[in-house]
Amino acid sequence: MSVHASGEGGTGPAAAVAMSEPQPGPRAGTQAQRHSGSGRGSRRFPSITRDTARPEGGGRAAGGRAPAPARQWPLLTVMAGVGAGLLIVALDEHRAGTLVIGFSLLLGAVLRWMLPSVGMLAVRSRFTDMVTYGLLGTLIVLLSMMTQPDPWLELPFLEDVVHFTVR
Repeated sequence: MSVHASGEGGTGPAAAVAMSEPQPGPRAGTQAQRHSGSGRGSRRFPSITRDTARPEGGGRAAGGRAPAPARQWPLLTVMAGVGAGLLIVALDEHRAGTLVIGFSLLLGAVLRWMLPSVGMLAVRSRFTDMVTYGLLGTLIVLLSMMTQPDPWLELPFLEDVVHFTVR
């Protein structure tokens, strides 16, 4: 129960609000912090999320004194590769452009796997990012190798699947 300035205990809605809100001052904090004497918090999740946790490996790729592009070089490398691939596609070299895009995403998967900190290239967990970049890059590379005319890669079962579904 909360004790007000007048010394009386409150039982109304104002007392419930006063009891649920953290009190400022040297004794503020969770009950576990007050009894343990350490600065470590409780293992319970907060009822209100005030911020989101940075993904694993989402720290800067270079030190804080480096300029912003240097801190985000993994993301900028992948984006430059995708941009170059889109430019190549715009210049009417579709297969080469999509190969560059696919290999850029595969490079993103490799960077996410090898580097401890990749900046904004980290979106989710390391595993999820690697699987996402890897699968998308692989699919784009495979599809660009199968484009007509003169495909570099032919999968014989695909023709049977197409004939089976069209009939």
